[in-house]
Amino acid sequence: MTPAFGSIAAAAPALAMLGALACLIGGGYLIATRRDRPKGVLMLVMAAVLVGNVLIWVA
Repeated sequence: MTPAFGSIAAAAPALAMLGALACLIGGGYLIATRRDRPKGVLMLVMAAVLVGNVLIWVA
């Protein structure tokens, strides 16, 4: 593996956690404001999947 890919692989879990945080905030906002409840729930599910992937990557 080249050094460039090593640094990208090291940053991937952090980027995924930022994405999960954004999905949590966005999904919670959509549900709380009753704008688009199904999309909000899907965003929360996607955040859970991202966190699960990070847990698998770092284990």
